Amino acid sequence: MTPVQLALGWDDWLSLFVHFLMLSLMQFGGAISVTADMQRLLVEDEGWLSQSQFSDAIALAQAAPGPNVLFVALMGWHLGMNTGSMAAAFAGVAVTMTGILLPSSILNYQVAQWGHRNRELRAVRAFRLGMAPVVIGMLLATSWLLASAAPARSGWPLWLLAGASCLLIWRTRLHLLWMLGAGALIGALLGMRGCV
Repeated sequence: MTPVQLALGWDDWLSLFVHFLMLSLMQFGGAISVTADMQRLLVEDEGWLSQSQFSDAIALAQAAPGPNVLFVALMGWHLGMNTGSMAAAFAGVAVTMTGILLPSSILNYQVAQWGHRNRELRAVRAFRLGMAPVVIGMLLATSWLLASAAPARSGWPLWLLAGASCLLIWRTRLHLLWMLGAGALIGALLGMRGCV
């Protein structure tokens, strides 16, 4: 179900901006690591986006060349278009992208300079090692969210294919782009046969 003609006031836009500012400071491993909270706000709590709009924004941005943070812009675009206004769509892009990029960019720049100057400190090395499990956990939460949104008919073949792909990438030197190309080809062939 797609939301139709949302009516967003200035307080809604400000709330969205502040929420994305906060998410920006939590996004260890990139914006994709906080998609679970984006989904909670945009789809479940506010109903500003449908689950398919949310999932499609992530899938399209991940498939497109360029930074994967573009899915945030697509979410803002969809949100604005759901109000029925092209100007609101551009405002949605500006609000979500500025919110997700500004704090983390400033903080990252400052911390990177400090960390580079103090890279031999035990605390800096411990922080780097300690953040790895946090990033992995956030990425697993995102993976679970996206996998649970897949149609039920996908079932075990989808999980088997995902597991085989992970194993192949992990145990071989096969470039990830070959796996993406193979997935696109398989999806296109199955789509032409009406299996998808």
